[in-house]
Amino acid sequence: MSESFVLEAEPRTDLGKGASRRLRRQGKVPGVIYGAGKDPVSISLDHNILVHQLENEAFYSHILNIKLGGTEEQAILKDLQRHPSKPTLLHIDLQRVSAKEKIRVQVPLHFINEENGPGAKAGGLITHVLNEVEIACLPKDLPEFIEVDLGEVELDSTVHLSDIKLPAGVEIVELTHGEGHDQSVVTIHLPRGAKDEEAGAEEEAAPEGGEED
Repeated sequence: MSESFVLEAEPRTDLGKGASRRLRRQGKVPGVIYGAGKDPVSISLDHNILVHQLENEAFYSHILNIKLGGTEEQAILKDLQRHPSKPTLLHIDLQRVSAKEKIRVQVPLHFINEENGPGAKAGGLITHVLNEVEIACLPKDLPEFIEVDLGEVELDSTVHLSDIKLPAGVEIVELTHGEGHDQSVVTIHLPRGAKDEEAGAEEEAAPEGGEED
């Protein structure tokens, strides 16, 4: 992971809905940091700085360095509440990480060689069924994203979770649930109109049937 994210947090003791509203009017985002065998701590973060950090896709799948009360902890983003109609962050949940404990994180899928595969060259329509996937790994093995290579995918094919090549030490959580959880990730098929035209061309080319004299 090449990116590094540092968040300056302040502990807060004034809790409740009223206190959270006052914080937001001051340009702060209320939140909590928990996990790793320690007590949860209520915190606040600068709203505008956090918004700027969130513009980077890597923020969502990175270990974050949280500076809090003279100490520094590592955490991952677990939940983020946004206002339904305003560009405002309402609350953030951060989970501490331990070097010896696996974490579960949603990471984005990056699709490569989309236009170079035989399916795409044959006119296939590429449909992304999933754009991110939940993985489990130790913090040191956390990838920024996972690549899905479509360079050899044929027409009328489906790429499943089990087809994804994973970095060392990483597993897809859905696949640990057993049979029936190998979800589709990408499909490549001819557009409906192209299929109809192809079927019509085949019918016109077929010889007419008839009885021999």
